[in-house]
Amino acid sequence: MDLESIENPGFLKSCSRQDLENLGEDVRQFLIERLSVTGGHLGPNLGVVELTLALHQLYNSPEDKILWDVGHQAYVHKILTGRGGEFDSLRKYQGLCGFPKRDESEHDIWETGHSSTSLSAAMGMATARDLKGENHHVLPVIGDGALTGGMALEALNHIGHEQTNMTVILNDNEMSIAPNVGALHNMLGRMRTAGRYQKAKDELEYLIKRIPAFGGRLATTAERVKDSLKYLLVSGMFFEEMGFTYFGPVDGHDYDDLFGNLEYAKKTEGPVIIHVITKKGKGYGPAENDAKGTWHGLGPYKIESGEVVKKPGPPAYSAVFSDTLERIANDDPRVVAITAAMPGGTKLDQFAKAHPDRMFDVGIAEQHATTMSAGLATQGMKPVFGVYSTFLQRAYDQLVHDVCRQKLNVFFAIDRAGLVGADGETHQGVFDIAYLRHLPNMTILMPKDENELQHMVYTAVQHDDGPIAVRYPRGNGYGIKMDEELKALPIGKWETVREGKDAAILAFSTMLPIAEEAADAMATQGLSVKVVNANSAKPLDEDLLQELAEQRMPMLTLEEAALKGSFGSAVLEYYHDAGYHNVTVDRMGIPDRYIEHGSVPELYEEIGLTTEEVSERLKQLAPRKEQRA
Repeated sequence: MDLESIENPGFLKSCSRQDLENLGEDVRQFLIERLSVTGGHLGPNLGVVELTLALHQLYNSPEDKILWDVGHQAYVHKILTGRGGEFDSLRKYQGLCGFPKRDESEHDIWETGHSSTSLSAAMGMATARDLKGENHHVLPVIGDGALTGGMALEALNHIGHEQTNMTVILNDNEMSIAPNVGALHNMLGRMRTAGRYQKAKDELEYLIKRIPAFGGRLATTAERVKDSLKYLLVSGMFFEEMGFTYFGPVDGHDYDDLFGNLEYAKKTEGPVIIHVITKKGKGYGPAENDAKGTWHGLGPYKIESGEVVKKPGPPAYSAVFSDTLERIANDDPRVVAITAAMPGGTKLDQFAKAHPDRMFDVGIAEQHATTMSAGLATQGMKPVFGVYSTFLQRAYDQLVHDVCRQKLNVFFAIDRAGLVGADGETHQGVFDIAYLRHLPNMTILMPKDENELQHMVYTAVQHDDGPIAVRYPRGNGYGIKMDEELKALPIGKWETVREGKDAAILAFSTMLPIAEEAADAMATQGLSVKVVNANSAKPLDEDLLQELAEQRMPMLTLEEAALKGSFGSAVLEYYHDAGYHNVTVDRMGIPDRYIEHGSVPELYEEIGLTTEEVSERLKQLAPRKEQRA
């Protein structure tokens, strides 16, 4: 079938089971071929082909609301809703988004890139439906990994209490990005092997009805037997105890099994959970056999061999962080590493090999990870929480209440700080400075390169004056020479990398190359520009700022972060509070909007973080200095 010609999922209504089988094969081949060029989330989407086809055949999107938790498994949904022809632009600048996006299609009713949000959103939609007297279906699709998130459990509790009509699809593939961990994961494992409770219960009811009535005693006994059967067949009956009707386990690649249970759920009053077992990467050998999470989301690859296309280059910042931490931990038994289901992404899987007893993967539970780190710190340990910038957002209250308020020595290693590119709005790490800087007792650092990063990791572990955050970008370093000996850096003392007398650029670390290029360009026009590696957003280098103010040198702050509340704002606040009212400070950074997907250089162009734009700002700043002279 020509998948690029599909306009909406209505055609599925007339498809036979064989048609669906053939279509599923076409979809898999399409995804394998297209993503080998563009990259993307291959494994999660190959695993939900049959499930997505079944949902769209049986239900009527967008009247019926299908919500995808996390959203990285919505590629099949996008094909069926008329976007197959756009897949060559997947995750590219101004192209098809890699996650559901409401302005792309009326079928994308919920935008998400973080896990565990679908159940709460579905509860809101179902409640609105009931208040308005409507009768459509609401179907959140949530993974077993996402179910460990506290927000998902809060929503389950509320849905079960209200007995809201809703069908929750639990897509259980035993993986999130890395293999899942925790008691909930183990519980689902027992359910997978426990057999089908609903079928057994129905058969028991049928047999009881065949027995002549002997009064209330037999009826009472039968009910007790049925109740006991629940606990015999499905260990714990967690979901039914929370008020849900549980169907499953269901083979997520068997249409008869899927349709039988979906039809049954349609007729059931109250909240239902259909426990669907799928195989991540289904239909493509390298992805099916992936035990490390490589095929969860990746760049281009060779279809025949499954070899991921990687360009040789310097080590990734995340690898430098993990390797340095491992090196420090070899001599410091207090060092403990924590991750929230991201051991591979943060490269802490390497740390785990060297120190398995001091590495803790808590699952998708950033709030718990933050407060667990606080608890470790109270006992004299040195907890290091490796986490993506946008995922740390989920633990804001714990940062405020549990870590900073108690001034505990927790080290937050903030990966993917700044623009991350293809993952887009939900993953751009541009807000962490703003949400950390105003917290009392917090220290915020960022290196200019991989060598400075290793020293900052060492500095952060040695830091004993409260919480400290070291943020670093996605991707590889510059390939510079690495110092053999680690050293503690002076916190709050910036590095002048280039002297100048006409203007100054205060570059927050990753912006340093652009700052130096702009200074070079200005030198050809007779303008002498001072360039500073401002490697700490809190504390600031107040001595240097005072010196620049006394020299009446106009300044430009440059950062790959949200302008509101971030590094440039801190500089302005310092001058205001210190009583310097005649200084000239201009700021460049991320504007007050969400930045969509695209390569980082393309995004720099879009928002004006380029050498040319910086040079133009400097031209505007320097004449003001001459007029005041």
